[in-house]
Amino acid sequence: MYATVTQPLTFEEFLAWDDSGTEFELLDGIPVPLSEPNANHEDLIERLCAYLENHCQENDLPYVSRQSKQVRLKTAPPEKEKSRKADIVIFARVEWQRMKTSSSSAAAYIPPPGIIEVISNNWKDDYLTKLAEYVRVASRREDLGVFEYIIVDYAAFGGIRFIDSPKQPTITIYQLEKKYSKTEIYAIKTKSTPEIRRQRR
Repeated sequence: MYATVTQPLTFEEFLAWDDSGTEFELLDGIPVPLSEPNANHEDLIERLCAYLENHCQENDLPYVSRQSKQVRLKTAPPEKEKSRKADIVIFARVEWQRMKTSSSSAAAYIPPPGIIEVISNNWKDDYLTKLAEYVRVASRREDLGVFEYIIVDYAAFGGIRFIDSPKQPTITIYQLEKKYSKTEIYAIKTKSTPEIRRQRR
């Protein structure tokens, strides 16, 4: 089901657009409603975002982590604008400070240093579609897209081509050079403890 709009919206118009609190992403200029996450998914995002924020503050790292922020996707004319509502966006601190001086909605207007998606039933979106969307390779370094894309598959939803066999809860980290390369795969030992072991490079 798509929201009713009279004409395609720009990213800025979409951020200002109000539809009674329902969450949306922008697809070809049209707001598309999102399904509500389950409780496990939401709790994990909240804990992970809080952990990252504390880690950055304690170690004086130049990053800020925020949940459920819109990410503007790179498009080229005549494409209409698109966005994704990422589970966690890792902003450069200077960009976050810049947004604090603006009345505009807080969102990733430019490619952020990192994005984290927590897997749910629509796992193909995170492993395939979003991976392609978060990088649009261009000639200039600043156009390359999100530098690091992290997939947290806490319930082993993904196919075995992504998390191996036997399937187990997995964290996959993609880093961008001129294209994304899968740099590390970590297997989460159990769901009840934070212990993580490196599975392979």
